[in-house]
Amino acid sequence: MFRAHGFGYTGVGRKLDTTWAEIETAGRLNALQWTGPRSEVVAINGVLFPQEFGGAATLEGVRLAAKSGMSLMLVSLGGKVFGSHAIQKVDEDRAFHDRYGTPGRNAFTIEVKRIGAGFSLLSLLGAI
Repeated sequence: MFRAHGFGYTGVGRKLDTTWAEIETAGRLNALQWTGPRSEVVAINGVLFPQEFGGAATLEGVRLAAKSGMSLMLVSLGGKVFGSHAIQKVDEDRAFHDRYGTPGRNAFTIEVKRIGAGFSLLSLLGAI
């Protein structure tokens, strides 16, 4: 786990990928059959100002979790739990470095993919 003091975000994007199998039919358009969700990807965008507000250690914790293959729980600021996610990508754009090479601004994008937990009645009730 890591602590997120000084580590805010400016936007969240979400992409759900589902699959449809195409079934050949005679004399009309091919039919489609839904085969289920394939993946759900969340992109978290933000900007850190580590010298003023901190947050660099938290971003480094996310990078270390990604390098070690450790999944993390995705939890909203309000405490809603979205389940376990695998870190797919961490992009950074560091700027305004001081004489020690420390960035004054660090824009980042973290892309995570939900780890499938199977399909259950409980997951349906949680969506309501």
